[in-house]
Amino acid sequence: MPARVAIIDFEPAHQPAFRALNHAWISRYFTLEAPDHQVLDEPQRYVLDPGGHILMAVYNDEIVGTCALIKEHGGVYELAKMAVAPAAQGLGIGWALGQGILQKARQLGAHRVELISNSTLVPALALYEKLGFRHVPLAPTPYQRGDVRMVLDLPAAG
Repeated sequence: MPARVAIIDFEPAHQPAFRALNHAWISRYFTLEAPDHQVLDEPQRYVLDPGGHILMAVYNDEIVGTCALIKEHGGVYELAKMAVAPAAQGLGIGWALGQGILQKARQLGAHRVELISNSTLVPALALYEKLGFRHVPLAPTPYQRGDVRMVLDLPAAG
């Protein structure tokens, strides 16, 4: 991770950046769907209040990335809304966000982290594989663009 990158916890003042970063990447490849709008417009309600977490990446004093952890059920969390500004891609920020969100999942007692992605997002899929995620059959998802499901089982803290 570059020395000038910091991974910090989400604060309410970060909501516009959280929304803008995700809106930009989703719109680049797909169409924003109803679940996107809910999470991006009200991260407190849809991510934080139910027990999830959001991280922000700061590079040269500018917010350039984000990643959310959404609590699903019984120790299962979803890695969602990971986005890095195009100008900051290739700097290891996605890796740092992924490592940070998985550390947070462990702290929250997660035993599994899941994600839904799309097969056209080859660099993202490679990052998830590098983080330890494995491909599993796709379950029903609220996202039309979702055609890949990956999971990472976390060992119990001991």
